[in-house]
Amino acid sequence: MDGLTRKIHKPIDLRAPDRLAPRLLSWDWQKILTLLVADVLALAIAWKVAAFLNRFYSPLPPQLDWGIWLGLPGLFWLFAVVTLVVFAKGGLYQSPTQWKNYLRSGQLVSFVYLLSLVVQYFYDPKLDPPRSLVITAWVSSIGLTIGFRLIAALLLKQLEPAQNQVSVFLIAPAHRLAKLAKILQRQPHYKIVGAALSTTASSATTLRSILKSNAQEVLAENLPHTELASALYWQLRRARIALRLIPSSVETLHRRGVPEIFAGVPTVRVEPPFLNGWDYRLKRSLDFGGAAVGMIGLAPLLIGVAIAIKATSPGAIFFRQERMGLHGKVFRVWKFRTMSIDAPQLQISLEEQNQTCDGVMFKIKDDPRVTSVGHFLRRTSLDELPQLLNVLLGQMSLVGPRPLPLRDVARFESWHHIRHQVLPGITGLWQISGRSDIENFNDAARLDLYYIDHWSLNLDLDILMETIRIVLFGKGAY
Repeated sequence: MDGLTRKIHKPIDLRAPDRLAPRLLSWDWQKILTLLVADVLALAIAWKVAAFLNRFYSPLPPQLDWGIWLGLPGLFWLFAVVTLVVFAKGGLYQSPTQWKNYLRSGQLVSFVYLLSLVVQYFYDPKLDPPRSLVITAWVSSIGLTIGFRLIAALLLKQLEPAQNQVSVFLIAPAHRLAKLAKILQRQPHYKIVGAALSTTASSATTLRSILKSNAQEVLAENLPHTELASALYWQLRRARIALRLIPSSVETLHRRGVPEIFAGVPTVRVEPPFLNGWDYRLKRSLDFGGAAVGMIGLAPLLIGVAIAIKATSPGAIFFRQERMGLHGKVFRVWKFRTMSIDAPQLQISLEEQNQTCDGVMFKIKDDPRVTSVGHFLRRTSLDELPQLLNVLLGQMSLVGPRPLPLRDVARFESWHHIRHQVLPGITGLWQISGRSDIENFNDAARLDLYYIDHWSLNLDLDILMETIRIVLFGKGAY
């Protein structure tokens, strides 16, 4: 029996870790340190702002005046340490997805401040810290922490080493292995190091193969039902290997629910939130506010683009096309014109050159109809900016499934129309997951369904920040 086999069969608690922590100079640690610096800076600036405003009111009580350290009161450093510990316990430094939960960082900041008020009351009910300091520091800390984390996410994504490939081991049914492998091979950050059938996922042979491959993650689909469904997860966790599951719609609902024992039966309870709908109302407020600010702030750029279009090619500045919107309602989307004025007529003769696999979307990498300025506008996505007007008109959102031309919608399968149950958006998961590199509309439709199933304000923020990064560097657009 080899060493790996002995390790697998060693009588040890399934939850016990097996590998040492990652190296200090690894990319993971660089990311953690960057986030720590961003959080400390955000909290420090918030307290500086609060201290400046509070100088007009009452000072700190003597019991809370612990001196000045590096230009900040000792009380700040206590708050900062507690906040960083709470962030760490909440997974905001190590989890590959939780650290991008920007809104959760604001919630945890609020938790720390509320906790401090409770502790202060039980420690000394007569102790009365300046309300102006507490409230200003509280609100500023929330806003700046979220803002600094958005900036950190943008920088980290761009600075991530190109050679930092993630080794992935595939587990899926036979008919899906080739498809998943093809999807991963189109992404330079992933490297397939092995594969196994779903029916063998729980076997010792498959686990040995995963360990020998030095995989960093396992991507699994349709795992078989076993007596202990989490056995594979715990085995991989011991080896510090992440498990990614491709979910079904039912599993998505499971994650939204709360595990409960109901009449002696394990169940998952899914119910609406207490403040039902507030997040969507806030989304729409951000849509209108963001679109209005964008139209005003980008006005010089919009005028410059309009002049460039008019000066380099005959025809209108804007291109308006009928698209399918919410619940199948047709509306006209606004874009800067990037093609010759006879582009719609020429498309009929170019259909045979369509580079998408299923023909649903129309894509040609070197489309002869695109003008010289149009190439630049498409690569930078500046041609999409007039859709801010569609947002102001209530026809679109900043983030959502992209509205498609009626020509594309006519080729839909029945399940593709689920995407029309939500407002279309200027940007969405397509744009941050491959954009024009997606060749099969089924892959794009699955991204839309994932967005609908997992929607949250935090997901919208993540998509917006990733869109900004992609637009700045022109990845995947033509």
